Amino acid sequence: QDDLVEGLPEADLFIGSGEFQNISEILKKSELGEAEKTYFKSATFLQKETTPRINSQARHRAYLKISEGCKKRCAFCAIPNIRGNLQSRTLENVISEAQLLVAGGVKELTVISHDFTDYGWDLKKQDSQRTESPYELLKALSDHSGAQWIRVLYLYPDGIDSKLVELIKSRENLVKYFDMPLQHINNEMLKSMNRRMTREEVEEALRNIRTRLPEAVVRTQFIVGFPGETEAQFQELMEFVKEQRFDRVGCFKYSPEEGTKAATLEDQIDEETKERRYNELMELQLEISREKHGELVGKTLEVLIEGVSEETDLLLQGRTSQQAYEIDGVVYINEGLASPGDIVMVEITDSHDYDLVGHIIGETIQ
Repeated sequence: QDDLVEGLPEADLFIGSGEFQNISEILKKSELGEAEKTYFKSATFLQKETTPRINSQARHRAYLKISEGCKKRCAFCAIPNIRGNLQSRTLENVISEAQLLVAGGVKELTVISHDFTDYGWDLKKQDSQRTESPYELLKALSDHSGAQWIRVLYLYPDGIDSKLVELIKSRENLVKYFDMPLQHINNEMLKSMNRRMTREEVEEALRNIRTRLPEAVVRTQFIVGFPGETEAQFQELMEFVKEQRFDRVGCFKYSPEEGTKAATLEDQIDEETKERRYNELMELQLEISREKHGELVGKTLEVLIEGVSEETDLLLQGRTSQQAYEIDGVVYINEGLASPGDIVMVEITDSHDYDLVGHIIGETIQ
């Protein structure tokens, strides 16, 4: 913070993320010449259902943030330094906002946080009588939000238990989609990353999902080139991806973040090696993606219409429940009419590396 202030003498104010809710007041003071130069506090802002909000997404979809900060301390991540420790919103608070969003036309809610499976941990630590948990939140959203699709992003493997999977299996409006960032699979790498899990625990979580919900989509992310990663450890990761055949994989080349433990580690990997490992992993996943998409040709799937295609105004564009907005592929629709926000049945007629092609059959699903 001191370096930032010294490096930008021309700046009028420095306002930290912990002062989010006070920006208007600070700017008013600045206009009157009463403001201080810096406003740095630990992150304490937590959204409430009464917080004014404009949905920046299309009318039929919205993100629903359930917490701020994180209680994990992964070696590569600066989020706790920026956002602070975990602060969960109350169950009533979240459900109230969800209902307001759905009343405004939202059909798909995407639940976001830094780790969904930690939701409520801090509330129970403060008051043992609190009932907030990932299971109770999903159950309440399914029962009371009114949303047709409810998608959860970022689930830590050790929090995916049988009870949670069975709930998702039993509820039609809970999307069968597990976003489970793993970062690596080699136990030494996981320990160095401070991920607090083992390969064996990851494999158990995957078995738990696939045994109970074989149709579920599993998305994950990996980091290549983390300090100290050997070629043998990278090849172990490659073999793991071959074995598991994930539906979606994101990959990142490690980049040091100031203030993190990983930035101080020895054996930093050179950029050329990072690039090679990234390309090898993504080429492997591309083959898997092609095969999995090919298996969908001829099937009929629910598709949420986004509108006219970004590629050409001759096509419509939408997503199946297996495709998260912005991070996964899309469905191009070359026959049939529908409006943005409609959920329609689409027969898949062709597949590409990450996208699908199909035509609408039947009427809009209400």
